[in-house]
Amino acid sequence: MDEIRRRCPDPTRWRRTVVSCLCLLVLTSGALGAYGEEDEASAATERYLGVKTCAGSTCHGAGGAGSDSRVLQNEFQTWHRRDKHAQAYQALLDERGQRIARNLGIDNPSAASECLGCHATSVPAEKRGKRFALSDGVGCESCHGPASRWLGQHVTGEASRAENIAVGMYPTEEPAARAELCLTCHLGTADRFASHRLMGAGHPRLSFELDTFTRIQPAHFRIDADYRARKRVASGMQVWAIGQTLAAQRFLAILQSDKHGGAGAFPEFAFFDCHACHHAFTQPRWQPRPGVALPPGTPHLNDSSLLMLITLMRHVDDAIALRLTDALSALHRASTQSMAETRAAAGALHGVLGEVEGRIKAANFAAADMSAVLRGLVDTGITGEFRDFAAAEQAVMAIAALVDALTDAGALDEARRTALNAHIESLYAATADQNRYAPAQLIGELESLKTALD
Repeated sequence: MDEIRRRCPDPTRWRRTVVSCLCLLVLTSGALGAYGEEDEASAATERYLGVKTCAGSTCHGAGGAGSDSRVLQNEFQTWHRRDKHAQAYQALLDERGQRIARNLGIDNPSAASECLGCHATSVPAEKRGKRFALSDGVGCESCHGPASRWLGQHVTGEASRAENIAVGMYPTEEPAARAELCLTCHLGTADRFASHRLMGAGHPRLSFELDTFTRIQPAHFRIDADYRARKRVASGMQVWAIGQTLAAQRFLAILQSDKHGGAGAFPEFAFFDCHACHHAFTQPRWQPRPGVALPPGTPHLNDSSLLMLITLMRHVDDAIALRLTDALSALHRASTQSMAETRAAAGALHGVLGEVEGRIKAANFAAADMSAVLRGLVDTGITGEFRDFAAAEQAVMAIAALVDALTDAGALDEARRTALNAHIESLYAATADQNRYAPAQLIGELESLKTALD
């Protein structure tokens, strides 16, 4: 914790960095085709050229930020020295990575597709350029797309952002596209999923929130007038809301897949709230949760993102919020009955999320909206709805995201921001250790924050 404070003197930054310690921040090239249609001919000839292609001192490998360029020019150095994505491959070689591999019966994790899918820019050999190296981990092209498509016109400096995207550069500035990309590893897909087997072998529990993880990522760009002229800059609230929606949709899609349906009547364990089972027996803490009408001893699905969306939609569209609440309750009931009913309920809930996505993408959230949803989250948390650790974790990140969004919108003066950040630090402290999490402590901190907001 002290190291995080030293590295992140801004309290908004250091408290968010705590979250990144839960798991290695990794992206994957596998999501690159998720945003828009892919031309089959160009896909067949595309090549990943490797991070060294971007590392020239006159391009993105300069030792310091350039003063006469529209970009910083030290992007490679930032990635190489400070970004955990650069260490993703090496994580497979350290003691923990090797132990996980042994537990899974994998001889060499650095050559196993199950591991490389998220710990490297894992592409077929025929698509690797001469300077490409798996050992570079999650590099430039994992996020920006195969460089053979766009590098030529990119280096001229003459192409517009739209022209670069048209030939295959990935639009990471778009919240939905970024969420699709990040979630490929930070949650998974039907083909690549952090199952209970993987976590049982020692892999960290996955946790993700788009705005928080974007902000704690070492920035290799500056948002100035030139950047705003070339790219869309969404508010933190918009990024948070879209991220939660796509995370919930992805969760339900994987839940419905045949590959991860689980055995018999019980879904795959990884879909459930981990701490419904993994908690100290000497400190019983079960209490009924308002939104889950399940008896003690019944584990329930991890609905943390859905709870965030219900609170959001109570402000945006109360009718959709009611449908979302009813569909979630039906899913919880179905998960105790059969996989067929679980899949059907997940499909119905996924349909409601389509309405949620439409409303969020069309919204232009103002400071008043940010403030209202912030208060809604606090009030809902005080009722005990975020009693589960996963929900508490998401709620704290959401509250921090909204305070940041209000700050960015100029709606908080320095004194007000400092006071609210002190409360948020206390919320992060209450959720810093999942093994010591006490719901009553979180509720107490939320009550203090409510007083500060009033």
